[in-house]
Formats: sequence, C-alpha cells, structure tokens
Amino acid sequence: MNNKILILDFGSQYTQLIARSIRELNVYCEIQPCTKPVQYDPSLKGVILSGSPFSVNDPNAPKPDVKAIADNLPVLAVCYGAQLIAQQAGGEVGKSTHREYGRAHLQNIVHNPLLATINEGSQVWMSHSDTIKQLPAGFEVIAQTEAIPVAAFRAADSYAKNPVYAIQFHPEVTHSTDGRQLLKNYVMDICGCEADWTPASFVHETVARIKQEVGDKKVVMALSGGVDSTVAATLIHKAIGENLYCIFVDNGLLRKNEFEQVLDGYKHLGLNTKGVDAKNLFYGELDGVTDPETKRKIIGRLFIEVFQEEAKHLTDVSFLGQGTIYPDVIESVSVHGPSVTIKSHHNVGGLPEKMNMKLVEPLRYLFKDEVRKIGKEMGIDDIFLQRHPFPGPGLGIRVLGAVSPEKVQMLQDADAIYIQHLRDSGLYSQVWQAGAILLPVQSVGVMGDERTYEYTVALRAVTSVDGMTADWAHLPYNFLAKVSNDIINHVKGINRVVYDISSKPPATIEWE
Repeated sequence: MNNKILILDFGSQYTQLIARSIRELNVYCEIQPCTKPVQYDPSLKGVILSGSPFSVNDPNAPKPDVKAIADNLPVLAVCYGAQLIAQQAGGEVGKSTHREYGRAHLQNIVHNPLLATINEGSQVWMSHSDTIKQLPAGFEVIAQTEAIPVAAFRAADSYAKNPVYAIQFHPEVTHSTDGRQLLKNYVMDICGCEADWTPASFVHETVARIKQEVGDKKVVMALSGGVDSTVAATLIHKAIGENLYCIFVDNGLLRKNEFEQVLDGYKHLGLNTKGVDAKNLFYGELDGVTDPETKRKIIGRLFIEVFQEEAKHLTDVSFLGQGTIYPDVIESVSVHGPSVTIKSHHNVGGLPEKMNMKLVEPLRYLFKDEVRKIGKEMGIDDIFLQRHPFPGPGLGIRVLGAVSPEKVQMLQDADAIYIQHLRDSGLYSQVWQAGAILLPVQSVGVMGDERTYEYTVALRAVTSVDGMTADWAHLPYNFLAKVSNDIINHVKGINRVVYDISSKPPATIEWE
C-alpha cells in the first residue's frame, strides 16, 4: 500500500462518510480516535480532522497538538477541527449569533489548491453552533457564505511545515454538491496520493499477507452464510487452501432451508466446511426465556460451546478466522471511553483467548459495500454477495418473547414468502435488509365461517448504506397486500400482517 490518509475522529456522526468518500477515490484511509497519537509511516500522506459534538471551549473537549501533526503532514480540518486550529493558533472561537445548520452557498472563493475547481455559489452543508470570530494573525480566509465570514481558511505559511486547510462545512455529505471534488483536491493534489487502492490490489495484498502470517499453520472459522464470513473465508482459502477448516452451525434459528442451501453453496466455492445440527440444544436452553438480552447471551454462549467442541476434533489449529468489518471496529472504539451498549453483538469474540489462537480478520478495515466489491473480484456468486444482513442470533430475536420450534417454523414460512416476493418483484436489491418478526400478540380473525385467534407478523424492510442509520423502505401498497394475503393463506397460525414504518434512529433495525 503506497498511499494512506488518516482521519482523526472527534466524535462526529459524519466521520465514516469522510472515509467512504475517500475510499471511493480508490485511496485507502483509516479512522482512529483523536486521543490516539498519530503513527507516522511512509505510506501516510495526510491527516483529516473530523467534526465533533464538542465545543472547543469545553474544558473536556479533545485537543491534540495540530501544529505537531502539520509539521509532519498536510492537514485538512473539518468543522470542529477548523475551530480547534484557529483557537490553538491564537484566534477566537465563540458561539454563533445563530446556529448555522443546513444548506449554504460559498462566495468570495480565493483561488488555491483546495478550492481550485470549486465555483462561486457552490452549495455546502453546515452543522455547527460555534463559529470562528477572529482568525489568527497571518491566516487567510479562502471562502465565505452569506452568514459566515470564515467558511474556509488557509493557515499562514509560517504556521507549520506543511499546508493546512480548514473548512466550517461538511464536504462528505451529499448536500455539499462539490464536496467530493474538494476531498479529491486535498487527497490527490495537496497530499499527492495515487488511486492505487482497488479490489484487485486488495485481494492480491491480503492473500500475500495471510500467506506470510499463517504460513503452513491451520485456521478454523465459523461461517454464517452471510457476505462477510463468506468473503473472509474465500480470501483465507485463496491463501492457505485446505488448511482452512470451516464450521457452519445450525442453531435452529436460520431462515427456511438455509442450512442445506448454504452448505451446498460453500461446496461449490471449494470451502472445506462441516455442518453441525445443534437445533435441539438451542431450543432446549431457550425454552421459556423471554428477555431479549438473555436470549442473545444464551445463543452466543451455546454457539461458542458448539464451535469449541467441533474445533477440538482438529489438531494443530493456530488461528481463528473472523469476518469482522470496519463498522464493528469503529463502533467498539469511542473518543471518550466505551460507548453505551444498545444490545450485545453475537460473535466469536471470546474464542481467541479461550482457545489460545491468533485472529485472522482480512476484512477488518472494509465497509460492507467494499466487502461485496472484493467478493465480486474473487468471483463469488451474488447469492452470497447480495444477501441481506442477518442477525447473529437469527430468528431467536425475531420471535419476540419465548422461542419454540413451532414459532420458529411459523416465522420461517412467513419470512420465506416475504423474501421470495421481494425477489420476484425486483425489490430485493433495492432494500438493504428485510425480514419478518413474529409478535407475541394474538388477535381475533375470521377465516371462512370460523373465528380464529392467531399470531401477528410484522414485516420490516429498510434502506441503508451500512446499517449505522436506516430509513424504512417505501414498498408499494399492492406488493404489501399480496405478501400479506399469501402469508395469511399459507402459514397456519398467522391471521394478521403489519408493516413497520419506523426509521433508525430512533428505532433499531431489529426489534430485539
């Protein structure tokens, strides 16, 4: 890897969007907390300071030494970062007379490498309550808006050994119409990066690294049928072949016929996979359990126990493969300590210590859409790559309340009808995630001349990029009517279907 941009995260909700925008330029970048010291290496070409929910005037606000960074590399500071530079260099930052949020237009643009291709009147997105009231001596305003006299500025040449640019708007959001071009100007022209980070180069470099790291040792890996674990396993398999041992556990909470279909798909991929039927074990321990967090912990614990038991039959296994992706890594690190646990994640995080193994995580720095591109580069079928995300605890958290084999089968049948209709209608690829939820609610219905008292199913479908935020999918009424009709007519025990129209936030994608 010849080029890398580092983003220092001050807690902005938009930080991931900066990273995604830069990666779409085929330039590799990483995010790290602003509290962690910058590690300089020859591949690092520039540093971006993100926005933040903090005020620079807050005594607890994070304040790394920006000049020290700029003495090593070019810096682009966004919003909070811009205010931090201004304050540290002797300027004044204070509350704006009115909070600027939303669309604005640049004016009085000064020609410079950052704004060279940005035209007067270019729309940008503002989101801040502080503003720069006075620039430090020698600093130059390079753009304004009607309301803000310092929308962008350049540090004085005497400030640091490298160029320093700062903006009080967010170029990473789609509302900033020339934002992508501005980031390209910084990354390519100011930092001198080349567009050398492609799916092909990632596969080549990752396979070579795994070969070097693992050598002739063995790797064991749990597979789920999802895109992340499938692509990770395929990368590891390309590196070490049959020395990768995969285990696919049927916890009884998979989609309808999924166990058999996924095993068949892995066989075609050439992956050395063992399927384990553990349905009865999971059903037994979940019997009567209604608390969502308790269910998650039971499912996670049993999965680890089953996986461990199967792995015992293998000898000389030194590594554990995992399909960890970048949002998982970012969400586990907070600018100011651990974040609040919304719900526990089902993974095999406890296994490396228990089994005395090292981790192999080839996708650790990729976003979900990048994982799909890597999979496509390796020729993996769309049946894996375009599969909607599916929660680790599976239908265990989509059967609300107590789980039973009968309820799981009911939900599997309803979910299968829903998903098939999405595929047949060409809507599946337009939705980021969809699934049915069996509610612990029974209601009166009429079927023929008989009165029924049966369960309700909620349908959920969301649009998203990476699941961090999501909007409910506006599926056509006639489509929903057809799905509802088919579920009620073909799934015994369900007499009512509803559609969830809540977004994340405030709701989560899953109900439990």
